[in-house]
Amino acid sequence: MHTPSDIARDLLRIGAVSLQPSDPFTWASGRLSPIYTDNRLTLSYPDVRRRLVEGFVTLADRAGGAAGVSGTATAGIPHATLLADRLGLPLSYVRSSAKGHGKTNKIEGRIEPGERVLVVEDLVSTGGSVIDAVEALRDEGAVVQTVLAVFTYGLDAAADAISDAGFTLRTLTDFPALLDVAQASGEISADDLAALEEWRRDPEAWSRARGGA
Repeated sequence: MHTPSDIARDLLRIGAVSLQPSDPFTWASGRLSPIYTDNRLTLSYPDVRRRLVEGFVTLADRAGGAAGVSGTATAGIPHATLLADRLGLPLSYVRSSAKGHGKTNKIEGRIEPGERVLVVEDLVSTGGSVIDAVEALRDEGAVVQTVLAVFTYGLDAAADAISDAGFTLRTLTDFPALLDVAQASGEISADDLAALEEWRRDPEAWSRARGGA
């Protein structure tokens, strides 16, 4: 399996993750952040895409016993599709909200009661969206014990929420691995590293201290 450092190096190389502690990004919420992630870019790089799906196959094997794969809309769907194809398993996906017409589905695809489903997400930040997806699948009778993701910021609030929701999060890489690779390559300075670690400990306070929401 490719290591977390390998995947972090890929994400930085293609610009799927950008680090700007001295010139923070503004999220839709108005909060300032020294990091911005767009893992959709991985789809445009066949070598990176292949390493991601190979990593997901390994994580899925470790989780064991899955009878289906479900992606979170929209960014998790391509990764879920590639994984389901490699594993030869049924595929579904979870909408962010139910359709406003037709059968008003929130889940597209067939879920059998009692079926163990692996959920695939591209990024876990606060954990809210993936928890909503897990709850929607459970409401349909699925058994969800494991979520796979490309990357997580590793925020304490997200870890607590995921623990309360009763599933395990397994990721291909994470925030510490990303910082190690970025520092080793000279992409960030010691001051940048300190700012990024401060942000991870308390994103809200970090943003407010710099005039954000």
